Amino acid sequence: MRLKEYQTRYVATKIGIDLSNASFIQMPKGKDAVVGAVKNIIDMNFKLEKALDEKVYSILDENDDEIEFQHINERELFFMIKKRLAPEAGIIMNYDDRYNDLSHKILDELYENYLIEYEVNENQVKNVIFKSFKSFANAYDKIDDIVYSKIKKMKREVVPGSQDYELLYEKLYEEELAKRGML
Repeated sequence: MRLKEYQTRYVATKIGIDLSNASFIQMPKGKDAVVGAVKNIIDMNFKLEKALDEKVYSILDENDDEIEFQHINERELFFMIKKRLAPEAGIIMNYDDRYNDLSHKILDELYENYLIEYEVNENQVKNVIFKSFKSFANAYDKIDDIVYSKIKKMKREVVPGSQDYELLYEKLYEEELAKRGML
């Protein structure tokens, strides 16, 4: 699952909650400091991927005539180019591998800045972080379906893409996250 920009806060909060619930982890500066640091790392990774996407779109724009002439599927071409440029941009395309890499970066950042303390193998702590990513990713589709269903069933019609729709979607999304203890 590819994160959307507004979701980085939710994932960071989920990681903070799971770390604070782990009996073998202490947070000397509190959960909010941990969540803030985690969000910064996830946001940096998100910005790297966004920059890569922009570079790929630029390449596609430069070759628009040729793409149209050859009747090439732009979506497939986009992902082929992105996959090829990803390593030099520092982006891992496989999401499990990316979550694993981010888990290591988060663990290092939290430990080096004295935001967490633990007396267990660091892999145990990394696994808590990784499982937070995975549980958020696994819950995303279910929550998304529930939210869309709730919006469809509303008496008043809300136009998809409108500001009202986006605000309503985010409100319902947060409610579903809270029900699952992810917020």
